Amino acid sequence: MQRPELSIIMPVLDEAPQIVARLRALQPLRAAGAELVVADGGSNDGTAQLAAPLADRVLIARRGRAAQMNAGAAASRGRTLLFLHADTTLPAAALPALHAAVVGGASWGRFDVHIAGRHPLLRVVERMMNWRSRLTGIATGDQAIFVRREVFESLGGYPELPLMEDIALCAALKRQAAPACLRATVTTSARRWEQHGVLRTILLMWRLRAAWFLGADPARLARRYGYRPHAAGAESAPIGIAVMAKAPLAGYSKTRLIPALGAQAAARLQRRLTLRTLATAHAAGIGPITLWCAPDARQRFFCALQRRCGVELRVQPELDLGARMAQIFEANGERPLLLIGTDCPALTPAHLAQAAQALRDGADAAFITTEDGGYFLVGLQRPQPELFAGIAWSTERVMAQTRSRLSQLNLRWQETARLWDVDRAEDVARWQALQQAEAGRPAIGAGA
Repeated sequence: MQRPELSIIMPVLDEAPQIVARLRALQPLRAAGAELVVADGGSNDGTAQLAAPLADRVLIARRGRAAQMNAGAAASRGRTLLFLHADTTLPAAALPALHAAVVGGASWGRFDVHIAGRHPLLRVVERMMNWRSRLTGIATGDQAIFVRREVFESLGGYPELPLMEDIALCAALKRQAAPACLRATVTTSARRWEQHGVLRTILLMWRLRAAWFLGADPARLARRYGYRPHAAGAESAPIGIAVMAKAPLAGYSKTRLIPALGAQAAARLQRRLTLRTLATAHAAGIGPITLWCAPDARQRFFCALQRRCGVELRVQPELDLGARMAQIFEANGERPLLLIGTDCPALTPAHLAQAAQALRDGADAAFITTEDGGYFLVGLQRPQPELFAGIAWSTERVMAQTRSRLSQLNLRWQETARLWDVDRAEDVARWQALQQAEAGRPAIGAGA
């Protein structure tokens, strides 16, 4: 699957009255190759369901604009990220203007802004916003900030603040490079100014910005701005982890890699990946771990893991992959559970914690997707057997079909990360590089 040059990330919350029109306006950009990711903060009005047919991905994220944009960026694939508020419209020249800026060497930037509305003071506000950002190198979210992915990730994404997250990100970005201030103009809604009064809103924003620079608590500023606090999930509620593992037997595990590695080396690879996965699951510390074993739980390797790690051993049912996954969730009862395999060495404790938190925050499902079109982790609040039926497993259509099924079931989901797994010979090279970078261990190969 070809990687898009641009991903548009749109954070939303209860935007049902306008979300369809906003997303329809972006369809020409999708047709031109841009990816559109909608990060819903837990809307109660069906926003996510309305958005699903008009976006490449719709995910449920922890509420808060910064958290939603970070989640959307993590789930996206584009080389450049454009963060677009739901009440902001891009100009027709957005794509060529942005492309010219990036090709010209810009690592980040923003557009000029026009505020919809007839009040004469709005013309003053928009001119001041555009002039101020050129002078200071600081932009606001209304100006559709864009940034190259590697730069965004090097800074750790948006600081997860309840307010002023755009100001904080720009301050970090401008320490690396000046922004590209594009003359192409986005149009943003005047609903906040019109609702609260133009002059009153101007004065409020000046006071909030001054308080921010003087070190005021962002949470208090957010309440003054009018953001309502959201109910936090149970931060430490345990969520179980089920690990599906094959015994590291020559000729049985990692069969697709046997032509490249040989049967014995492929089995050793399976063993190391399983040990790494269990160590990662233990380090996450989010809940009890169950090891689902194939072909059975009597293998010496699994018994040793039970003694060493204290994991519970269960036997994978002899069914197709979807039915096996469904039964594992059924066996867990009406409790949240993360289900993973063992072939993703890029997995970290933080990835597991983020997926668990998505469930605590109210998502029905959480996923870590893979570069080949599938997923490595699925987390569910409760069993959803229909989710796994009729999926073309081991194809690049797995996640696309799963998203369609999630929408059909009216489930809210979050894609918390996108990683790579070890399925092909070229993936082994990435695993070798990762091993050597972390611990200087010898590479896995036919002579290992």
